[in-house]
Amino acid sequence: MFSALTRFIFLICLALIAAFITRYYWGSESAILVGVFLISIPLLYSYINLARLGRFVQSDSIENMPLPSGFWEEVFFKLQRLVKTQKERIRNIEQQHEHFIEAFQASPNGIVMLDESDQIEWCNSIAEGFFGLNFKRDVMQRINFLIRRPEFIQYLNKHNFDEPLLLERMGSDNSLSLMLQAFPFGNQRHLLLVQNVTDLQKADAMRRDFVANVSHEMRTPITVLMGFLETVQSLELQKSQRDQYFEMMMSQAQRMKSLVEDLLTLANLEANALPAALNTVNIETSMALLKNDAEALSHGNHSFTFEVLDQENLLGEEREILSAFSNLVSNAIRYTPDAGAIHVKWDINAEGQGEFSVTDTGPGIASEHLSRLTERFYRVDRSRSRDTGGTGLGLAIVKHIASRHQAQLTIESTPGKGSTFMLRFPKERLST
Repeated sequence: MFSALTRFIFLICLALIAAFITRYYWGSESAILVGVFLISIPLLYSYINLARLGRFVQSDSIENMPLPSGFWEEVFFKLQRLVKTQKERIRNIEQQHEHFIEAFQASPNGIVMLDESDQIEWCNSIAEGFFGLNFKRDVMQRINFLIRRPEFIQYLNKHNFDEPLLLERMGSDNSLSLMLQAFPFGNQRHLLLVQNVTDLQKADAMRRDFVANVSHEMRTPITVLMGFLETVQSLELQKSQRDQYFEMMMSQAQRMKSLVEDLLTLANLEANALPAALNTVNIETSMALLKNDAEALSHGNHSFTFEVLDQENLLGEEREILSAFSNLVSNAIRYTPDAGAIHVKWDINAEGQGEFSVTDTGPGIASEHLSRLTERFYRVDRSRSRDTGGTGLGLAIVKHIASRHQAQLTIESTPGKGSTFMLRFPKERLST
């Protein structure tokens, strides 16, 4: 195939030959006209093709332009191939860019890209939620104008990013704790990574409170035991006094034993989040055991009513079910004054759900305490709970047992009139 330049030279030569022949037969003027005419043909052809090329360039569709014939075919073919290659490269770059953006958007952490002037070049939706930003509105705004926390501005100005920065009381409701760290990259740019550590902060606070509560709960019986032991070791006591001291020490040791047992029970329940097995728990038998234990714990100071209004049994772990029921009954006994009444009932409601309820005539509970009753070591009346042997873990244990059995714990109480604690089990947990 001849090149475009070769073809053009060939046409020029052909025009010159035709002009020479014409001059020989018809004179110089005719030769000039023939030569101009022959040369104008490829020029006109070139102009038409260039005009077509211009239209396709304006519509950005050179790769779709039909190839002309003649010496322009090679030129347009190479141009089309170049344009297709460049567009393919651009598409690949755009796809990679979109994949990076999708990956950053899928990240559970906030991401903010800052230029050398700490202006926002890009941020993902998580960062928008954390800081109340709007990328379309805030792009190329200095981030310290939008996040005005003094510790954050100081962190940026120091340019010491070896350690992260903890920002508390963030978000629209000031409930978030955010861990932020800047990473330099490129030409004095920075990448801000922001992690939501609210749950970690809460867990750490719960751990500190748990250690403090356990230490507090153990300190009193240990102090009492050590005091009595020192007294017994250092003083000559009569047998009746020693017996009295030993009885008090046994009471404190039993209190520590109950606390440790409840802690172990709670730890086992928290470690096993799987649904409880579907073993049949006989309600009649369980209520009889609860009645015996309740009368023994009350020492005849309360009146009891135990009712089984439906013969359907429960499906679950018998030991856990008895523990939950027993905790609710023992709590009612501890907090109900002498001569009070306690009503324990098992029934099936209109929706076919099993309901175990314990109603007492105690002092009741103020509404501000109800949402926190299932927290570990939370007590409405600390002194009365300790006097009656409570560990402060009973309702936390009940809550976890209820969760294992897909049950719901509800608490209704009126100060001065008493309380009702109810475990509501789904139909799937009932058996005839």
